[in-house]
Amino acid sequence: MYVDRDDFVAWMERIMDNFERIEKKVDRLSNVRNCLDGEQLLDNQDLMMITKMSSRTLQRYRKKGTLPYINKDGKNFYRASDVHKFIREKL
Repeated sequence: MYVDRDDFVAWMERIMDNFERIEKKVDRLSNVRNCLDGEQLLDNQDLMMITKMSSRTLQRYRKKGTLPYINKDGKNFYRASDVHKFIREKL
């Protein structure tokens, strides 16, 4: 099959436009953080990186009720305000 140069250039431009559109969507999705009522939610991984605690230590604080959390679909989330309060008071 022979494709002339003009058709090839038009196809490539359409492909590049689609890539740019997809890239913008991916960027928009990656900038969206977990939120609940406008407040940022942190997961276990975020909290372990911030506080340098192990997952077991976080589990202990959750069990004691010292660190409030939300369990959604088997994953634990922490409100940013609760984390800041916990850090100021306990650490």
